[in-house]
Amino acid sequence: MSKMSKDEIQGAITDAIQSAIDYVDSDIAGQRERAQSYFDGNVDLDHEEGRSRVVSTKVRDVVRGAKPSLMRIFMSNNKFVEFTPKGPEDVENAEQATAYCHWIFNKVGGYNVLSNAIHDSLVKKVGLVKVWWNTETIAKSYTYENLSDEEVQVLVSKDGVEVVEHRQEIEMEMDEFGLDIERNVHSMVISHKYEEGEMVIEGIPPEEFFIDGSAKSIDDAYICCHRSDKRAGDLVAMGIDQDVVDSLNGSDNDSLIGNVEKIQRFGESIQGDEEIDNDPSMRLVTVTEAYMRIDAEGDGVPTLHKFLCGGTDYEVLEMEPWDKAPFADFQVDPEPHAFYGRSLAELVLHDQDTTTSVLRGILDNVALTNSPRLEVMEDMVEMDDVLNNEVGAIIRSEQIGSVNPLTVPFVAGSTLPALQYLDMLVEEKTGISKMSMGLNPDMLQNTSATAAALTAQAGAGQVEVMARNLAEGTKKLFQLMLHVAVKNSPDEQMMRLNGQFVPVDPAIWDSSMDMEINVGLGTGQEDAKAAALMQTFQTQQQIWQTYGPQNGLVSMTQMRNTLADTLALSGFKNVDRYYAPMNPEIEQQLMAQMAEQAAQAAQGEQGDPMAQALIQAEQIKAQASMQGAQMKMQGKMQADNIKMQADLQVKAAEMQSKQGQELAELQLKYRELQASDDLERDQMNQDLLVEAAKILGQYGTAVDVERVKAMQAAPRIGNVQ
Repeated sequence: MSKMSKDEIQGAITDAIQSAIDYVDSDIAGQRERAQSYFDGNVDLDHEEGRSRVVSTKVRDVVRGAKPSLMRIFMSNNKFVEFTPKGPEDVENAEQATAYCHWIFNKVGGYNVLSNAIHDSLVKKVGLVKVWWNTETIAKSYTYENLSDEEVQVLVSKDGVEVVEHRQEIEMEMDEFGLDIERNVHSMVISHKYEEGEMVIEGIPPEEFFIDGSAKSIDDAYICCHRSDKRAGDLVAMGIDQDVVDSLNGSDNDSLIGNVEKIQRFGESIQGDEEIDNDPSMRLVTVTEAYMRIDAEGDGVPTLHKFLCGGTDYEVLEMEPWDKAPFADFQVDPEPHAFYGRSLAELVLHDQDTTTSVLRGILDNVALTNSPRLEVMEDMVEMDDVLNNEVGAIIRSEQIGSVNPLTVPFVAGSTLPALQYLDMLVEEKTGISKMSMGLNPDMLQNTSATAAALTAQAGAGQVEVMARNLAEGTKKLFQLMLHVAVKNSPDEQMMRLNGQFVPVDPAIWDSSMDMEINVGLGTGQEDAKAAALMQTFQTQQQIWQTYGPQNGLVSMTQMRNTLADTLALSGFKNVDRYYAPMNPEIEQQLMAQMAEQAAQAAQGEQGDPMAQALIQAEQIKAQASMQGAQMKMQGKMQADNIKMQADLQVKAAEMQSKQGQELAELQLKYRELQASDDLERDQMNQDLLVEAAKILGQYGTAVDVERVKAMQAAPRIGNVQ
């Protein structure tokens, strides 16, 4: 097989994108639109004129009831995802990767990202989060004055330097022979451009994501893509040629379903988003970022490629091999063997319609009971008075009894249990109830603590299932974060870990590390967990007191971890505020200090052979612990030194050729300036002595020669601004 041509690749990507869009628009988008309408309460069921038009908000109530519980499950732990090492050599890297990813997650506003993803999964089947490394070109301006020709040459030879302004003047100066010479003096404004990158984590609207209909997950999808509208100026800033951008079609307004979903979010104003005539850079252009498996090389094995396509014709602007699609999906009720599952809103759509009908009947009955219809004798009453519904209005009649109200039985009271029954059905479907949310004090008042706890746990079973399904999305998210960090992170950087600042280098981490989810999947069990941790701490204390610090079973680090987990269950994330940082290295130092203090305290017990033996034993233990710690630290330091020396040699070799010329020029210039300055100072000293002798002979006044020399010794080289 031969390599695919440019036209063949264009045809393949166009067909794949259009097929994915057709699948989502025809089968999925309509369901999302309907669920959003029910959530907003914008559902107009059939009704008779003059009757109640109230709409139940059951979908919104269920979603708003489930979301706090789900957010609490994930955000109650400051490390709800933890990387696990594959071997002993990965323990430190796994700990660093866990802390680093959570630091990035919180830095970019992870709470809002997770909240939006969970909300979309509850209403629109799936929540989507995109992770990528964004690199921007930063330009900074600097101003310099009084530069020589040599200094200008050195300055402009640096990478990324562009001269913005340049002004040159000629100054006259006297050389060492007393002759006037010309010197070029430069004033410059330069721009220094450099690249700066950072990880971006962003939720994307469900209507902007498309995937092929046969996909079971993002990893096995034939194609998945992110389609959005960008300004023409943004494409030019991304490096796309201006002429290519001008030739692209505008925004894709042909997808009615997509537009409806955007209107539901932004309002009707989204329809009038037209280009600004006097600013072509603000023109909207449809941009599709597609990740597709394609056999571009013709070797029979399709591989993942990233495509950047512009316009409604999906013209390929960029194409490059890729390793992993940057999307993580969140779902509360996944469908087996399919990508799209069901949302929580879909489970109660029909229940909302039923509740709406019952509510309307109750309100209509109340209205008819309060304002019943009238039976009148047409010729015996003034019909205008009858039709006047003003409170207290008089009805004129020629005969008593000409107007009789039609009795409407009040049945609303007997209908209310129907509403309670409908609420019970919704609770059974979703697991969301007032009991699970802690909003039914009357029920709790008449129920024992144990029974209430069991009822809450039983009702929370489905919430736990939803949380566990969402936890798979968080695993995918953090796996993407680790992958992006390992692939794109800059050089070694400092970060706080266990209360100490340590150097980390994500490039050396294993991007395929396993993960564990540390979320409270047992809603309402925090008290039991806290009690278990306190019992564990008491047991640790007993072991410590019985067998001493060198018991081999419980260390100070482990006891500190127990206390930290106890505080985390209570919502206190800043554990360092209450307990000092602790690790094996710090613990070894404390043990050595304790042994020394014990030896000093036992100096008065020299006559006791038993005391001497105990002291010697403790000293031997302390020395052994210190030796072990020292050997460990020495081994780590040796490895770090070897790595550091190798890195320095490589960097020195790279910089030597580049900086050798600059360094030689600077050294030559310095020597020239120094020599010139020395000659000038010698000449000035000679002139000073001659002038001092003249003044002494003429006026009889002695001149403080040394003071004048000190003033002349001040530097005269111009400043750089």
